[in-house]
Amino acid sequence: QVQLVESGGGLVQPGGSLRLSCAASGSLFSIYPMGWYRQAPGKQREFVAHITSGGITNYATSVKGRFTISRDNTKNTVYLQMNSLKPEDTAVYYCNLVKSGIIYWGKETLVTVSS
Repeated sequence: QVQLVESGGGLVQPGGSLRLSCAASGSLFSIYPMGWYRQAPGKQREFVAHITSGGITNYATSVKGRFTISRDNTKNTVYLQMNSLKPEDTAVYYCNLVKSGIIYWGKETLVTVSS
Protein backbone atom coordinates (compact mmCIF):
# COMPACT_ATOMS: atom_id res chain seq x y z
CA GLN A 1 0.00 0.00 0.00
CA VAL A 2 1.23 3.48 -0.88
CA GLN A 3 0.31 6.59 1.01
CA LEU A 4 0.90 10.06 -0.37
CA VAL A 5 0.71 13.20 1.74
CA GLU A 6 0.74 16.61 0.09
CA SER A 7 1.65 19.86 1.77
CA GLY A 8 2.61 23.41 0.93
CA GLY A 9 -0.62 24.83 -0.37
CA GLY A 10 -2.01 28.16 0.71
CA LEU A 11 -3.03 31.64 -0.31
CA VAL A 12 -0.65 33.63 -2.50
CA GLN A 13 -0.93 36.82 -4.51
CA PRO A 14 -0.72 36.79 -8.30
CA GLY A 15 2.90 36.65 -9.36
CA GLY A 16 3.92 34.87 -6.19
CA SER A 17 5.42 31.45 -5.61
CA LEU A 18 4.63 28.30 -3.69
CA ARG A 19 6.30 24.94 -3.39
CA LEU A 20 4.19 21.86 -2.97
CA SER A 21 5.56 18.66 -1.50
CA CYS A 22 4.32 15.12 -1.73
CA ALA A 23 5.80 12.56 0.63
CA ALA A 24 5.36 8.90 -0.20
CA SER A 25 5.42 5.90 2.10
CA GLY A 26 6.96 2.60 1.15
CA SER A 27 10.16 1.41 -0.37
CA LEU A 28 11.66 1.66 -3.83
CA PHE A 29 10.18 5.13 -4.28
CA SER A 30 12.84 6.02 -6.81
CA ILE A 31 11.62 3.57 -9.44
CA TYR A 32 8.11 4.94 -9.75
CA PRO A 33 6.95 7.79 -11.95
CA MET A 34 5.05 10.53 -10.18
CA GLY A 35 2.87 13.41 -11.17
CA TRP A 36 0.85 16.39 -10.12
CA TYR A 37 -2.73 17.09 -11.15
CA ARG A 38 -5.16 19.79 -10.19
CA GLN A 39 -8.87 20.42 -10.14
CA ALA A 40 -10.31 23.91 -10.23
CA PRO A 41 -13.84 24.61 -8.97
CA GLY A 42 -16.39 23.35 -11.46
CA LYS A 43 -13.78 21.76 -13.71
CA GLN A 44 -12.38 18.33 -14.30
CA ARG A 45 -9.09 17.20 -12.88
CA GLU A 46 -6.25 18.05 -15.24
CA PHE A 47 -2.64 17.07 -15.69
CA VAL A 48 -0.01 19.51 -14.44
CA ALA A 49 3.39 17.82 -14.46
CA HIS A 50 5.05 14.42 -14.48
CA ILE A 51 8.48 13.06 -13.62
CA THR A 52 9.84 9.63 -14.46
CA SER A 53 12.06 7.53 -12.27
CA GLY A 54 14.97 8.80 -14.35
CA GLY A 55 14.06 12.43 -13.83
CA ILE A 56 12.54 13.15 -17.22
CA THR A 57 9.85 15.78 -16.86
CA ASN A 58 6.76 16.77 -18.75
CA TYR A 59 4.42 19.71 -18.24
CA ALA A 60 1.02 20.94 -19.23
CA THR A 61 1.25 23.81 -21.67
CA SER A 62 -0.47 26.13 -19.22
CA VAL A 63 2.30 25.78 -16.63
CA LYS A 64 5.39 25.23 -18.76
CA GLY A 65 8.09 27.72 -17.90
CA ARG A 66 6.45 28.60 -14.58
CA PHE A 67 6.28 25.29 -12.72
CA THR A 68 9.08 22.84 -12.01
CA ILE A 69 8.62 19.27 -10.85
CA SER A 70 11.48 17.53 -9.07
CA ARG A 71 12.06 14.58 -6.79
CA ASP A 72 14.32 13.73 -3.89
CA ASN A 73 14.56 9.97 -3.70
CA THR A 74 16.41 10.11 -0.38
CA LYS A 75 13.33 11.69 1.15
CA ASN A 76 10.68 9.82 -0.88
CA THR A 77 9.35 13.20 -1.88
CA VAL A 78 8.31 14.92 -5.09
CA TYR A 79 8.03 18.69 -5.33
CA LEU A 80 6.20 21.18 -7.48
CA GLN A 81 7.78 24.61 -7.50
CA MET A 82 5.21 27.09 -8.76
CA ASN A 83 6.34 30.55 -9.82
CA SER A 84 4.55 33.47 -11.45
CA LEU A 85 1.26 32.16 -10.15
CA LYS A 86 -1.96 33.31 -11.78
CA PRO A 87 -5.54 33.33 -10.48
CA GLU A 88 -6.32 30.53 -12.93
CA ASP A 89 -3.85 28.32 -11.06
CA THR A 90 -6.29 28.27 -8.15
CA ALA A 91 -7.23 24.64 -7.56
CA VAL A 92 -6.80 21.67 -5.31
CA TYR A 93 -3.59 19.92 -6.24
CA TYR A 94 -3.01 16.20 -6.06
CA CYS A 95 0.10 14.14 -6.48
CA ASN A 96 0.06 10.61 -7.77
CA LEU A 97 2.34 7.62 -8.03
CA VAL A 98 2.05 4.75 -10.47
CA LYS A 99 3.06 1.37 -9.10
CA SER A 100 2.46 -1.91 -10.89
CA GLY A 101 -0.22 -0.35 -13.02
CA ILE A 102 -2.09 1.09 -10.05
CA ILE A 103 -2.42 4.84 -9.62
CA TYR A 104 -2.25 6.06 -6.06
CA TRP A 105 -3.51 9.55 -5.23
CA GLY A 106 -2.75 11.82 -2.36
CA LYS A 107 -5.58 13.60 -0.57
CA GLU A 108 -5.08 17.17 -1.80
CA THR A 109 -3.66 20.54 -1.01
CA LEU A 110 -5.44 23.77 -1.85
CA VAL A 111 -3.73 26.57 -3.73
CA THR A 112 -5.51 29.91 -3.92
CA VAL A 113 -4.08 32.71 -6.03
CA SER A 114 -5.82 35.95 -5.23
CA SER A 115 -5.09 39.54 -4.35
